[in-house]
Amino acid sequence: MDAGCALAVDVLSLFPNMLSGFVAESMLARALRRGILRVTSRSIREWTMDCHAVADDRPFGGGAGMVLKPEPLARALKDLKTPESSVIYLCPDGELFSSAVARELSKDKHLILLCGHYEGIDERIREKYVDREISIGDYVLTNGILAAAVVLDAVARYVPGVLGAEQSLEQDSFSDGLLAFPQYTRPEVFEGTPVPEVLLSGHHEKIARWRREQRMLRTRQRRPDLWTQFSQSAKFPPGSSEC
Repeated sequence: MDAGCALAVDVLSLFPNMLSGFVAESMLARALRRGILRVTSRSIREWTMDCHAVADDRPFGGGAGMVLKPEPLARALKDLKTPESSVIYLCPDGELFSSAVARELSKDKHLILLCGHYEGIDERIREKYVDREISIGDYVLTNGILAAAVVLDAVARYVPGVLGAEQSLEQDSFSDGLLAFPQYTRPEVFEGTPVPEVLLSGHHEKIARWRREQRMLRTRQRRPDLWTQFSQSAKFPPGSSEC
């Protein structure tokens, strides 16, 4: 891995150019320029051996669609993997991605994000080469590089130095099991609706308490599933007056 690079990411896909525009903007672009991150999007076809660069084939047993062949994937992973690497297969039946998972992955030195395509990859690659399988939600995408972009963005935010304001991590939705509090900026009155008075008070303790209350209220109203988990971990019942 490059000296000074906190996290290196190799993305394996049939459509590597789809990631180029995504990493060329915003905080990811800044982190790449500063050398905090290294992101390389690679074509699986680079590791094919035939003149047509065939990376997929029909599934045994019949059925619709195509399956990514094991040979090029195995060669790619053998070339790229080091003792510091974690191979992540992005697939609909993996573990559900979350902020907690993103924080875990940000502590790795090298991630290899293997993108699923068509009907997926040969099961033998999953069994022999993949360290972790992740799904970004209960839906199916046309290809896994979109999922790789989501994982990359979420993980990068936890890498020290990537965000301009590290404090924003503590205020994010899901950072401690709660949704984020509502935000306001100038003007103080917009279309007849004023900013909550407490935010103009300059009283930091009152503002912090109001924000905490708003986070709890929003979570309870909008995500009862998260509220149940939070209330249980905080050791007060879901119907208590804490919110």
